[in-house]
Amino acid sequence: MTKNAETIKNIALAGHNGSGKTSLAEALLFKAGVTDRLGKISEGNTVCDFDPEEIKRKVSVNTAVANFITDDIKVNIIDTPGLFDFEGGMREGITAAGTVMITVSGKSGVKVGTRKAYSFAEKLGKSKVFVITKLDDPNANFYNTLTELKTVFGPTVCPVVVPVIQNGEIASYINLIEMKAYKYDGNGNAVETAMPEGDITDKMDYRLDGLIQAISEAVAETDEELMEKFFEGTAFTQKELIDGIHRGVNSGTITPVIGVSASSLAGIDMLLKEISLLLPSPLEVSKPVAEDSNGEPVEIMCSASDPLSAFVFRTTVDPFVGKMSFIKVFSGVLKSGAQVFDSVSGASVKIGKLYNMCGKKQEEVDSANAGDIVVAVKADISTSDTLCDESRVVKFDSVIYPLPCFSMAVKAKAQGDESKISNGISRLLEEDPTLRYEQDPSTTEQILSGLGDQHLEIAASRLKDKFGADIKLTVPKVAYKETIRKKVKVEGKHKKQSGGHGQYGHVWIEFEPTVGDSLVFEERVFGGAVPKNYFPAVEKGIQESMKKGVLAGCPVVGLKAILVDGSYHPVDSSEMAFKTAASIAFKEGLKQADPVLLEPIGSLSVIVSDDKTGDVMGELNKRRGRMLGMNPAGDGMTEILADVPVREMHDFATYLRQVTRGLGEFTFEFVRYEQLPANLLTEVIAGMAGDED
Repeated sequence: MTKNAETIKNIALAGHNGSGKTSLAEALLFKAGVTDRLGKISEGNTVCDFDPEEIKRKVSVNTAVANFITDDIKVNIIDTPGLFDFEGGMREGITAAGTVMITVSGKSGVKVGTRKAYSFAEKLGKSKVFVITKLDDPNANFYNTLTELKTVFGPTVCPVVVPVIQNGEIASYINLIEMKAYKYDGNGNAVETAMPEGDITDKMDYRLDGLIQAISEAVAETDEELMEKFFEGTAFTQKELIDGIHRGVNSGTITPVIGVSASSLAGIDMLLKEISLLLPSPLEVSKPVAEDSNGEPVEIMCSASDPLSAFVFRTTVDPFVGKMSFIKVFSGVLKSGAQVFDSVSGASVKIGKLYNMCGKKQEEVDSANAGDIVVAVKADISTSDTLCDESRVVKFDSVIYPLPCFSMAVKAKAQGDESKISNGISRLLEEDPTLRYEQDPSTTEQILSGLGDQHLEIAASRLKDKFGADIKLTVPKVAYKETIRKKVKVEGKHKKQSGGHGQYGHVWIEFEPTVGDSLVFEERVFGGAVPKNYFPAVEKGIQESMKKGVLAGCPVVGLKAILVDGSYHPVDSSEMAFKTAASIAFKEGLKQADPVLLEPIGSLSVIVSDDKTGDVMGELNKRRGRMLGMNPAGDGMTEILADVPVREMHDFATYLRQVTRGLGEFTFEFVRYEQLPANLLTEVIAGMAGDED
């Protein structure tokens, strides 16, 4: 099933978690004849939620691709997750799509996920459509949701398919382009019925003539001739309405609103019709811009006759099939068995078999034309790679992923699983670029970071199920350090007599604070009290001792040591004896030199809605944050800048998501060490002793 660009539509389904994306995809596939039964999330049998974690949790955690044919047009549906922990999937799907279909529950209205999907689609210049879902729910209110959409997203919002409400229930649906009303039976089959007159809702807040006026105004804005016709009071023809909305959707001046019920299939047939009539093909969307081999921007024409350029927007690792690369072809033709150039890795890559995907079902194809989406199996390519013809080397921008903000330490539940864990996580990182795995150089813990606790929980579950590596996630240790605040002079003497040679080393060392992490060592010994050949041993003894301080066993920094005196024995002295003497002096000296614990401080930039700034600043004060300022961030958002101890930030991502309902975001980077307040010293030392146990 190879289609040309003019008969392809690429649509990402995005929106708040629970707004009905997967159910809508299921209804579209069923109505288009791809499936013979309507799957349900509650039963775990939908096309797009096929991962064991999705079936278990009854929520999408992956981006899935499915396709169907309607009016001889191939529609690629990209069903994206709505949970904020899996926002990376939403961004992958929107990057590959031409249009973003944003689902909004008629029951709960506009949510943070609605805004995020719209904002990212707007950022990438994608066409947008709102689908108000779950209209079969007795608590759903289409017109309240429509009013909210207009309030939040402005005058581009334009109703196209609306319900008629009588006695609190939906009596029929009106297609405002056709100016026809339809009733639906229990199987989702439409029967034309009489058009209502005047009020179409019980509350009389929306009238039919007002909706017609709204759609006519929106269409008039797309063309000067239509604007003149509108002012003359002449009604638009059906073709003028279709062409006008099509232009408006493509330019972003119109965002159609279509009401449906996925479970009863009401309105799904009209949604299919609007997909083929109103949404742009890859030929019509704005031309993607790539970077040529000289680093100059170049527009890519969506033409099968041009040299190949394609973009890998998602990677999955299937334990049976292997690596699967989801590819959007922008120009040329991608053929199975072809040798292509990867402009990111700089390597020539062999493309194996190609497939059209419908959830987990694969249909092998020979090639994919410009504008289409296809999956390559076992190819040595990664997410955000650009595949091209060597005659025209280009590179597309990478997918814009959110940064990891929640971290946990990884420990193997069973000894000897470390290599399994390492291999498994490296495969997970291929699939999910929003995960990060690294060793903390200070604590030597392996740290797994992601977008939230559920993100890491599912990563751990997949690690066990897919790769047989069972891990335990724990709160990461804080990398405390120790230092001193005053100058002292101490003696270190190591004297041991046993059969034969004894051991004798004797030093006097001055310890004082200095700037920097590494040891500053000097010697001011007069008269050969300590022979020069033992100086390195003294220094080494102190350096090794600095790995563990006297307060909590943390590394010691900011230390200057001056060897000033000592004595030796011509027979019993040795490097080891002087090393031990230096270690004794170190421990005694630190106890006398007013030792303190240092804690890491990070620089925080948190962006929240204006109405939440007070709550967040209050929370940061509780977390011992030091406010540095505030900046307007646009769109009713404010940036708060603060320095906050790392110790207080572990669960900040969870707090911020709760208080802002997912709208807030932050970055946090380590900047320096500061002295830990004395009132926390006992608690920290006790906690570190507990960790060692």
